[in-house]
Amino acid sequence: MATRGKVRAGRGGTGAALTFDAVRELALSLPGMEEGTSFGTPAFRVRKKLIARFHEDGESLVVKLEPGMREVLMQAEPESCFITDHYAGYPEYMLVRVARARPPLVRQLLEDAWRRSASKRQLAEREQGGG
Repeated sequence: MATRGKVRAGRGGTGAALTFDAVRELALSLPGMEEGTSFGTPAFRVRKKLIARFHEDGESLVVKLEPGMREVLMQAEPESCFITDHYAGYPEYMLVRVARARPPLVRQLLEDAWRRSASKRQLAEREQGGG
């Protein structure tokens, strides 16, 4: 888990530090989310479906998106949302530079990805405040 030490504080002056551990905590707060690995990096799944993983660069989070959202997000948040040549062929995935991302954005991306794969029971648990 070499990524732990590389993901550091957020943009200067915001006071909102987003670290690997903070992203991990956000992901694991969602009902049924499990941590494992994907391509040798920490990854998060619900119902065996990949939601997000840390990229090999140690600074970015790969997040599964709703179709059509990637271009919108990359235009709205160009400092934090991007793709590599590899992900050009995978329109349902985008990378987020964690240290530059707004924490509410990362939180929302994780929750949206989780909601698309969670079970009805897990969704109900979340609505009842159980996660």
